[in-house]
Amino acid sequence: MNSPVMSYGRRLAELARNHSNDPAVRFVLVDGTESAFTWRELDDRSGQVAAALSARGLAVGDRLGLGLRNTPEFMLGALGAWKLGAVPVPVRWDLPDWELSWLREVVDAKVYLDESDISWIRATAESAVPDLPDAVAPQRFGICSSGSTGTPKVILPGEPGIYQEWRAAPFAEIWQPIPRPETIMVLAPLYHTNGFSTLLNLLAGDRLVVLEKFGAARVVDVIEQHRVSTFTATPTMLKRIADVPGIDRRDLSSLQWFLQGAAPMPPSLVRRWAELIGPERIFMAYGMTEGFGLTALRGDEWLTHEGSVGRGFRDTELRILGEEGEELPVGEIGTVYLRSSVGGSYTYLGDAPRAATTADGFSSAGDMGYLDDEGYLYLKDRAVDLIISGGANVFPAEVEAALIDHPKVADVVVIGLRDPEWGRRVHAVLEPADHTDPPTSDDIIAYAKGRLAAYKVPKTVEVVDAIPRSAATKVNRKAMVEARGG
Repeated sequence: MNSPVMSYGRRLAELARNHSNDPAVRFVLVDGTESAFTWRELDDRSGQVAAALSARGLAVGDRLGLGLRNTPEFMLGALGAWKLGAVPVPVRWDLPDWELSWLREVVDAKVYLDESDISWIRATAESAVPDLPDAVAPQRFGICSSGSTGTPKVILPGEPGIYQEWRAAPFAEIWQPIPRPETIMVLAPLYHTNGFSTLLNLLAGDRLVVLEKFGAARVVDVIEQHRVSTFTATPTMLKRIADVPGIDRRDLSSLQWFLQGAAPMPPSLVRRWAELIGPERIFMAYGMTEGFGLTALRGDEWLTHEGSVGRGFRDTELRILGEEGEELPVGEIGTVYLRSSVGGSYTYLGDAPRAATTADGFSSAGDMGYLDDEGYLYLKDRAVDLIISGGANVFPAEVEAALIDHPKVADVVVIGLRDPEWGRRVHAVLEPADHTDPPTSDDIIAYAKGRLAAYKVPKTVEVVDAIPRSAATKVNRKAMVEARGG
């Protein structure tokens, strides 16, 4: 039984002692090369990096900024920080310089590592492996989020860096037995909570296969080659994987399950993956970085509750509240609030607005949705993304889910643009599946009319070479609106 006060550094040393030469983590880089670490190598190298960081002034309670891609240097920096009792804070490296500078001010890291430090990190391999004193970080890590306002926000979970096995338990274990150790493919950038949280799985003894950058064809190759058992992905990632030519003939049999989050899945995409691997291996969840709570369901459950993101996971409670804070009845759309005893303890850095919280501890990120009579949650969209067009409420996610099924559409984002007649007009920005044969505006509008109420149909359509998504496949709607005149 694990000690309740085992630091992350001691836990890594324990794994190195008990599984010295077993593979721990593998990195698949964009240039096709791969590198791997055994548990002993990972423990030794992170110790060397920790000693070098200590020499640069990093100590217990300090923050280490990690402006690095999904590379060995990122991993060694994060583990090295934990060995010193410091708090690793991954920072988005794919921001414009002005925004990155703003974010770095908010993080206020004692030491900040970026691409210019890679050779320095590699050079630490020539130093002796140190004997470091045990230390516990006051917070496990920090996650940067722009939130809904675009104002930099850094979320620090309230719990210290103490190893707790339950935090790394497979999500799907609530429904079915999951063989351990898992082989977890990391698709998201490590600056995102879905990426960084896999380091907790690593400390539980699971193996990681980390992709430097998401690429759908590469993902399929890695699943086959390394017998990947699970991953977490966004709907955009899942659509691109499902669209890989010949995907039906590829060997996906090693997949025990995968988790989808970030946005509701279009129904056609759920059914496509159910064909590929079976609905009982698909899991969908909804939650926030702050840890207010989670909802979840399995794919076969989704088939009888189409469009839902599930019911409260573990002890999560849900409420749908109206504009005056009143609890709304079943089926009525309002703001989604969650409460859980195992989450919600966090600290914000920066001036971003704090989450709305009720007197009895329910919190919200501003998402809108409704509950059915069985307690299943159905999300509509974020309140800040709502388009009020001609006095009617249009949720972009609903329009996007309808348009993504068009055979000539590879990706789509729906925004509201200023309009003298409608106040805001529904505007679809799409990336064509074939750039030599893009759909016309008339094609898209006619298609939408067959799937949506008239007031939800896009008034205008724009074809672009590529949707401007981050490495985490997220899109900045506010920036897209501003680029088109507001």
